Amino acid sequence: MATRVFSDEELEGLRSFPAIGRDELIRYFTLTPADEAFLRKFRRSQNVLGAAVQLSALPWLGFVPDDVPTAPPAAVGRLTRQLGLVAGDLAGYGAREQTRTDHLKEIADYLGWKQPKAIEHKELDEFLLARAMEHDSPSLLFRLGCEYLRSAKVIRPGVVTLLEKVASARTAAEQKTHARVAHLLTGERTRGLDNLLVVDPALRPTRLHWLATGPVQASPTSVGGEVEKLVFLRGLEAHSLDLSALPAERRRHLA
Repeated sequence: MATRVFSDEELEGLRSFPAIGRDELIRYFTLTPADEAFLRKFRRSQNVLGAAVQLSALPWLGFVPDDVPTAPPAAVGRLTRQLGLVAGDLAGYGAREQTRTDHLKEIADYLGWKQPKAIEHKELDEFLLARAMEHDSPSLLFRLGCEYLRSAKVIRPGVVTLLEKVASARTAAEQKTHARVAHLLTGERTRGLDNLLVVDPALRPTRLHWLATGPVQASPTSVGGEVEKLVFLRGLEAHSLDLSALPAERRRHLA
């Protein structure tokens, strides 16, 4: 499953409020006069404070966790001091999901953020594919996807949805890689590559393991062994392979 990239505990953390540092606290939980005027229209103290948390959390995280009252106490405290409220006003906010989502829609409009629709999903898929041609790590691709969405002011979709997009991008990158080098894979060359995975009685391990194992010390014997590998690779015409159609990071990954 796509979600197996992260443990259950990590998945829960990706859906929740993380710990907050001092710089983030000041940067994201400082309200402008315009922000306060916008928030006051929610009237009830509970809604004003709940909306304030959402207003601050969206630019900070790129999404707003469902359980708004679990926001870091330091963040809630900073907002209450600015709004003249008390932390207890946040209790129970979001119990009615529709209220929370309606508020988030208004907040997103105010901040210039948008929910991902067809065009945003397509652009995210294209971004992830481009990054997957350079990096194969699913956790890195997930993080890059989150950063891209924040920079585009698009609210992050659910964790599983984004992980599924990462998995699709990795599969597409493999297919695209194969398509770009397929013309190099002649019958003879393919057989030579397949034989790298066969245990060689003279070496004990496979040829691939032999090639990937470096010398353990500097000696004439070690130098001779490395020269032997070079001769073997030239026999496969590895030196004539033109992989320039692939990004440098993809070539490193394949290596």
